[in-house]
Amino acid sequence: MTPTIPYDADNIFTKIITGELPSHKVYENDHVYAFMDIMPQCDGHTLVIPKIGARNLLDIEPQNLSNLIIGTQHVAKAVKQAMNADGISLQQFSEPAGGQVVFHIHFHILPRFDGQALKPHTGQVEDNDKLAAIAEKIREYV
Repeated sequence: MTPTIPYDADNIFTKIITGELPSHKVYENDHVYAFMDIMPQCDGHTLVIPKIGARNLLDIEPQNLSNLIIGTQHVAKAVKQAMNADGISLQQFSEPAGGQVVFHIHFHILPRFDGQALKPHTGQVEDNDKLAAIAEKIREYV
């Protein structure tokens, strides 16, 4: 069994929350921050992160998880409506073996359309203007 790596308070998502790194914010409250994924698997791919430090689902305090999922549901409804999607997929990865790459818990909201597959996660960064326009559209519904 691989030992658990401690939470790194200097991770990329913490830097986004503090404004050290830019993001296309779609929603924020006292508990969560939601923004566009810069390497989206579909138009409208949004990330929701807690403002507290937690590595993943396995170590977040229950009340903080509750606040995170409530915020995620709120944003998911807005994403579905803004993108005129047929549904949404919600993803959360925990630990490297589970697919986690950034070790600050987060949920992926992916608007889905009947018959349309997700693009593979290639690591290609989306056009900044396109992300800004989609974020603005989602903000109209949050």
